[in-house]
Amino acid sequence: MRTRISHPPDRISYGRSIWAHILRDQLDVTEEEFWKCVKEGEKPDRGVPPVPVESLPADLVHLLITKVGLPEAEIAQMTREVAIARLQRFWTGGEQP
Repeated sequence: MRTRISHPPDRISYGRSIWAHILRDQLDVTEEEFWKCVKEGEKPDRGVPPVPVESLPADLVHLLITKVGLPEAEIAQMTREVAIARLQRFWTGGEQP
């Protein structure tokens, strides 16, 4: 999380209202999420889905869809080894699209 804030010319501290504004409008976090990030390094949830532990390479998925003709839902259930084996079967003529 990053934000920029100018310091007042007389170096006084900012009040709670500006602090609340920064958290809410600039950083888009609660005070609890902010301090958890600062103290424990836990980033706030920004709605980005987590990357699966074992994801398939994009080019492999593309080949399975365009060449082999598999639906995305079926490919999403495959492990890397199964997906590679399925593509190898196609290339060796063991499976037609």
